[in-house]
Formats: sequence, C-alpha cells, structure tokens
Amino acid sequence: MKDSFNRTEGDINQSASRDAWYKIIAHAETQKYLEEDARYFLHQSMSTPCLDTLQSCEGIYITDRAGKSYMDFHGNNVHQVGYRNPFVMERVKAQMDVLPFSPRRYTNVPAIELAKKLASLFPGDLNRVLLAPGGTSAVGMALKLARVVTGKHKLVSLWDSFHGASLDAISAGGEQVFRKGMGPLMPGVERIPPPTSYRGIFTDDGNDVVYADYLEYVIEKEGDIGAFIAETIRNTDVQLPSKAYWKRVREICSRHGVLLILDEIPIAFGRTGKMFAFEHYEIEPDIVCLGKGLGAGVMPLAAMVARDKYNIAREVSLGHYTHEKSPLGSVAALAMLEYIEKEGLLQKVNEDAVFMKEELEKLQQKHFLIGDIRGMGLLWGIELVKDRQSKEKAIEEAETVLYECLANGLSFKISQGNVLQLSPPLIITRQQLREAIEIIDAAITKAGR
Repeated sequence: MKDSFNRTEGDINQSASRDAWYKIIAHAETQKYLEEDARYFLHQSMSTPCLDTLQSCEGIYITDRAGKSYMDFHGNNVHQVGYRNPFVMERVKAQMDVLPFSPRRYTNVPAIELAKKLASLFPGDLNRVLLAPGGTSAVGMALKLARVVTGKHKLVSLWDSFHGASLDAISAGGEQVFRKGMGPLMPGVERIPPPTSYRGIFTDDGNDVVYADYLEYVIEKEGDIGAFIAETIRNTDVQLPSKAYWKRVREICSRHGVLLILDEIPIAFGRTGKMFAFEHYEIEPDIVCLGKGLGAGVMPLAAMVARDKYNIAREVSLGHYTHEKSPLGSVAALAMLEYIEKEGLLQKVNEDAVFMKEELEKLQQKHFLIGDIRGMGLLWGIELVKDRQSKEKAIEEAETVLYECLANGLSFKISQGNVLQLSPPLIITRQQLREAIEIIDAAITKAGR
C-alpha cells in the first residue's frame, strides 16, 4: 500500500520499510501468527499489521517467538518497574488466590489501601480517588466531574494532544488520526495551540507563556468554559513547557473558575524524575488522570484524583465500571509504588537524566540529522531533520533508524514522523543505556549515508 498516511501520533505500519522488516525477521512461525493476527483482528491505524509476535518479557526486554530479545524503550508506558517485576508478581499471585475480583457495590482492602496511598502522594486537598480499567475511562470521569462541579459543559484542550480513543476522549483530544471520519463529536470543545513553536523548541526561559494567553482569550470570548485539559508534558514527541507557562495557566484557571485537568496517564510514577510531572512546575491541578504504569505492566488500571471539595457527585455515576475497584490491579499498583520508593528509583532516574542529556548531546554534535534533543528523567526525544536551518522532517531517515535499531535489539516509537521517543523502564542499568545509545548511534550513521 502506498505510504500516504498522515504521520502524527505514531510511526507508519504500512510502508516499504515495514515490508523490508518482515523479510529480515523471516521466521515461519512468526509469519504465521502475524497473518492470523491480521486475519482475525479488526485493522486500525498504528496497530495493524504488527511488528512481531512476542513470547515473553522480563526486566527491560521483550522476546519474540524466535527467541530474539528487544530492549523496550516504548512499552506503552506501563513498564516503569520493568516487566514481570518479581516484587510485583509475588503480590499479584498471592492476591489471585484470595480475591481476584470484587463485584460492584462492594469494596475491598487493596482498593482502599491504593486510594489512601495515592491521596498521600498528592499535595493539598487532592485526596479523592476513583479507579477505572483504563486511562481513557479516567479522562471520561474527569470530564463528567468537571461538568458537575462547574455546571458548565464547555472545555478547552490543545491541538495535537491525546487523551484516549473513546468518542468523548477524542472529542477532547487534538490528534486528527483518531477523529477523522468520525462525524459529530462531543460539542463544546475549543482547541488552542500547544506550548511549542512551529520551528524550534522552548527552554525554561518562559517564551512560551504567550501560548497560555490563548487560553485566557478563549475563556473570555467563548464563555461557559468549565475546564482546561492538557498533558503536563506531551509524551509522544517529548514537548516540555516552561515553568512560567504552567504557572500562568494555573493563574488563569483560578481567576476564571476553570478546572485544570492534567493528563499524566503516560508520564506519572517517576518517568520524569518525580512521582508526578506537575511537581516540576510547582503547581496544583484540580483533577489528575493516571493510568498505564499504575498497573505495573501486569493489570489494566487507571485513576482519577480530585480535590476533596469536589466530592459532590453523589447522584451521578461518574464511572461505575465493572473492574473499578480491582483487587488485582490495586495490589499491582501498591507493589509498584512501594518498589519505586524502596529502590530509590526517583533519585536513580534523575542521575540517569544527566547521563542521557550528556550522551545525546554528543550524538547531536556528531550527526547532522539530529536537529534537537529534549527530555526529562527517562523520557527523551531525538528529532531528526534533513537540515537544522529549515527543520524539514527527516521521515525516511527516521524509519531507517527505527528498523536498524529493531534489527539490533532496540524497540522504541517514532512520533510526528521524525521524533525518536525513548522511554525505557526506570530499572534500566547504566550499561544498558550505553548499549541502547550505541545502537542508535550506529543506526543514525547508516541513515545519514
């Protein structure tokens, strides 16, 4: 099929490079399962066809049916403490023997303990929790709660944002690939530009504050705005707003009675070097959405955390999901949080961040294809360009790098067509980081020829 897809959220699943990749893996059993996957699952953008067929996972590695292992620098952001973390698995297996499921209208100790733990980690009066089976559901609950609290149905979000794949979530989100062809969506959503420039990346000098002014403009002109939802840090292509931007947004929301909803579904739990990314910006949101890594790479689990004074929806079912208070998910989450604390992973991630910055800057000096490197903690983006003046995206080169890295045992995601997003498990060793950087170095060298 002609490679004519709009490259936004992710890399392309159907291209000449993908066809060449299948010839490289050339494993009969793998090919059989890939064909069956394509036969029985509904096809969708960014998921079909699949890259490979996995057999097992452990630590930072995923392993395919042929026995080839990949360092997983993507992991859908569920693998903060690594795959099959023994500390987590032991707790989950023990819970399975006692109470694997808790019916609605009943509670259970693991769910209560998780809610208490989450409340203890948040500042101020952010201490009311609702659990859900996935991040999209947490976003939906947050949007409903905002309407209950403010009495207003209108919402402001950012272009290019992603908040989940359900109809309400794509209504709020700004990714075109999820909305195209869907027809009428949830009304009352206004989108403003994200805090990033068309060319160039901001530092913490605050020159992106002008993008916060768009928010105030829309609030004043449109009226009836109840909430502003945004990713604290854009995960997929690693866009880092300045502290000044978020402080200005917080001030605007407070002054106009607009709830600030932060989507930290992919980036919470140590990814940025703090438990939650908003801590870097010294602000308090009104509602926070969590997910992905909350289930420790074992169970699907998400949460919405809101201010205590917003506990006013007694007559409304905000969630009411079958697996809302999952004992297994709660035990996995509690073990994940305990493991991060007892192993000192936040400090480790901040030390790793210094190493990554230094090593990636060396790569940038070496390779003309690297237009920008940016990141925080163990979330990094390498932006590939044809030349640094025009910032033209090096899309074909990015694909070359991706498949060359896959061939050498490193898996990651491409975003916006040209940004290599590196998001490894927080347990990764320094030697493993060096190995990954060497693989990337060699792949960019090949692409630059």
